[in-house]
Amino acid sequence: MGESRVKLEGTFREPCPRPYPPVRMDLIEHLEVARPRDEVVELLCCDDALLALMPEGQTEIVERDGDRVTTRTRYTALGREGLATFVFTYLMDGNLRFEKVCDGKVWKKLEGRVEIEEIDDENTSIALSLSGCTKALVPEITIRVPMQEQIQDMAAAIEERLDP
Repeated sequence: MGESRVKLEGTFREPCPRPYPPVRMDLIEHLEVARPRDEVVELLCCDDALLALMPEGQTEIVERDGDRVTTRTRYTALGREGLATFVFTYLMDGNLRFEKVCDGKVWKKLEGRVEIEEIDDENTSIALSLSGCTKALVPEITIRVPMQEQIQDMAAAIEERLDP
């Protein structure tokens, strides 16, 4: 496989000047792979690829309903164990949308997408995005680095899956 290029973009915006207001976060990770789009879609639309998106914990599929798959991940973050539930939806265009079922401890809302776009007949661009809003009293500094690491780990899992 040819070389992959990874680019991380991100913004963190605080909506109001109070101490520790909710933090709005948007992160995007870009990959370019030397594979045709249809091949990339086929390789990413399977259980193994879905489970690999959460590499930092024990992830299992707990429910299926048509194009929707629900996963549950046991993880450790900031020295505390937790359980995260995500609902993934395979879209008709080959892309993937996902949303965290928020328990109210850190996130009010967290969602993401894996968008696959053809560059040419032999190369494909993949954009992995996370977008969310924390609860009040969650300082930006406590969430920024873990989320940047999370999206980078997810991109690495996709890249590994696509490595021949």
